Amino acid sequence: MATTMAKALNTALADALAADDRVVVFGEDVGALGGVFRITDGLQARFGEKRCFDTPLAEAGIVGFAVGLAMSGLRPVVEMQFDAFAYPAFEQIASHVAKLRNRTRGKLSVPIVIRVPYAGGIGGVEHHCDSSEAYYAHTPGLKVVTPATVEDAYSLLREAIDDPDPVVFMEPKKLYFGSADAELPARTEPFGRAVVRRAGRDATLVAYGPAVPVALEAAEAAREEGWDLEVVDVRTIVPFDDATITASVRRTGRCVVIQEAPGFAGVGAEIAARVQERCFHALHAPVLRVAGLDIPYPAPMLEHTHLPGVDRVLDAVARLQWDDQPDARWAAA
Repeated sequence: MATTMAKALNTALADALAADDRVVVFGEDVGALGGVFRITDGLQARFGEKRCFDTPLAEAGIVGFAVGLAMSGLRPVVEMQFDAFAYPAFEQIASHVAKLRNRTRGKLSVPIVIRVPYAGGIGGVEHHCDSSEAYYAHTPGLKVVTPATVEDAYSLLREAIDDPDPVVFMEPKKLYFGSADAELPARTEPFGRAVVRRAGRDATLVAYGPAVPVALEAAEAAREEGWDLEVVDVRTIVPFDDATITASVRRTGRCVVIQEAPGFAGVGAEIAARVQERCFHALHAPVLRVAGLDIPYPAPMLEHTHLPGVDRVLDAVARLQWDDQPDARWAAA
């Protein structure tokens, strides 16, 4: 049956609320309105105002309140209305959400899920599109998850809510309303597992979240060039699945990492470093990255110049093909 990622997330929240009385959902406009993207649509009517409710426009207060609820035994699921709106809450996330288990030597856990609609592709104005995953991934104590499929949206959110530790759950906005044939409910691979979305032999494209459809489209387009590309979906940035990704790169000998976020010091840089360290003797070319530009997120009319597309991915793949010309290869890199 055809469904959307938005519907899968809504179903996951409803099923979690029904399965566990400790689960509460709150944030800006998530109650009667059902959220800006309608991810929480109908939850307040079904479960009541004590289980799904609106908060003031105060992101730091939302997350701080969630910390107190989690310490008291509840399982809060909070929504940051847009990615760049979440920054006022970052002090709470980095100083308390991520550190309480360590600070209390395991006596306290904070099973909080922080839902963040993130990345671009919707023509959003300033503060409404950003790629903030590196901030959270660099903060020890947080799990960082980003689904790219309808099935993963449901499964990973259910796992995030069940997890004893805090999870930053990053939802690609541009994938919310694309439909796919999917049976829900469903459980897919668990946290910490990457998935090969497309098998190939010539190079590995590693992507996560909104970059996964770009990688798959590029792999299909590459067939016209005679390239057979494998696509690996990271799924969980933290914990990270080295085994699946390195096994793929060892088979293909080449790797391109794709992300929407700016390239400098991004998650893609960490992935490239890990692949280089673990697959050095299997590599036929340097590990390359295709990323957003190192600029503040551009205005809507310029968004297409910032986001990695198929042509940029194929250009990177073309730079991997000089097996017998190492000097030229490194010069191009």
